[in-house]
Amino acid sequence: MRAVVTRVKEAAVTIDGRSNGQIGQGFLVLLGVGPEDTEETARKLAEKICRLRVFEDDGGKMNRSLEQVGGALLVVSQFTLYADLKSRRPGFSHAAGPVLAKALYEHFLACCAAEGFPPQHGEFGADMLVESVNDGPVTLLFDTNAL
Repeated sequence: MRAVVTRVKEAAVTIDGRSNGQIGQGFLVLLGVGPEDTEETARKLAEKICRLRVFEDDGGKMNRSLEQVGGALLVVSQFTLYADLKSRRPGFSHAAGPVLAKALYEHFLACCAAEGFPPQHGEFGADMLVESVNDGPVTLLFDTNAL
């Protein structure tokens, strides 16, 4: 799995002109699923993200967790994180197929909820508008093949 995690002041996702999810302070997570990913991969990544300490403490150091700041999650599926960029027109054959990707995306959402952070989220496969007010900015890239 690959995830781009951005610390945000607020974020929202809109589908067909209606709000589908929105948060205040927390993480916007763009989540891509690869063909080799499993439920265990999703669980480990959810745990890692939910326990991440990148919010500033009183001394200005990134030392506080999502829980400590009362933060929330907004998770949006993002198959383009597996784009093949060798040519000018990206290919997406390195992403998991839709059946596996949707199942693991939903499992990731459930794992985040089990960690104590029931996420707001987009809709798998939908055309979405995502808005965010980045905080810092702090943006981190996770690849479970490198964890």
